Amino acid sequence: MPAEGMLLRIEDVEFSYEAVHTLNGVRFEARPGEFLGLIGPNGSGKTTLLRCINGLLKPQKGAIYLEGSQVSKMKLSEIAKVCAGVPTDIPDDFNISVEEYVYLGRYPHVENIWWEEREDEEQVEHAIECFELDPLRRRKLFEVSSGEKERVLLAKAVVQEPKVLLVDEPSAHLDLKFKLEVMERLHELSRRGITVIVASHDINLLIKYCDRVIIMKNGGIVKCGSPEEVMTPELIRDVYEVEAVVVREDGELVAVPKRPLREGEKRCAPGKG
Repeated sequence: MPAEGMLLRIEDVEFSYEAVHTLNGVRFEARPGEFLGLIGPNGSGKTTLLRCINGLLKPQKGAIYLEGSQVSKMKLSEIAKVCAGVPTDIPDDFNISVEEYVYLGRYPHVENIWWEEREDEEQVEHAIECFELDPLRRRKLFEVSSGEKERVLLAKAVVQEPKVLLVDEPSAHLDLKFKLEVMERLHELSRRGITVIVASHDINLLIKYCDRVIIMKNGGIVKCGSPEEVMTPELIRDVYEVEAVVVREDGELVAVPKRPLREGEKRCAPGKG
């Protein structure tokens, strides 16, 4: 069972897509209010892990606990009251407005047939203001840009009032200003007690904002620790096969890639779980 104070616990989770072993003995814990970053090369298992946590995928081995309850034994509606997922995109066939889509985040809390109560309206209005969506609220989803969609996705997740927020590549379609603003908002949410887990390829954004960073490769965890512990030239070299330097600029760590490793320089860094 989860240790006292742990909101999320992952115990030796394994998952395979048919013959492809995607997660290999993954285990870690997260406390309320922690901001965790998941990094690793393409195919390392980051997105699959997020989908296992929110119940969209069921591990073949191991267990995941949310607030002491095993996710595999919970209904999706029960999971949604604790955990919200932010996918990388919205399907193009969603023919509804931005405001209507954000309102869908209130669905787990619906108890009556007419569900737009005062609290729902306040939550939605606050999220629309927070993510600067007011000029877009009447537009259809297919009428907004990729970066604007990302903010819509985050707003919908926030109005769900989750205790755990899972975010997959939040900065993929955003310009520099909104990358920083979105990470600031996620950081603020974690300081309010929400456990935030972000999977991203943007190493420098994660080491700037996250309390802990989990680096994955080949379906397992290579290292979990503070940004200072995880972001070393040696680990970047082993996991990403890239020569890099890690410097401190104005008190903050910055990873600077220099060149890919040549064939004779590569070393294998399998996930250790």
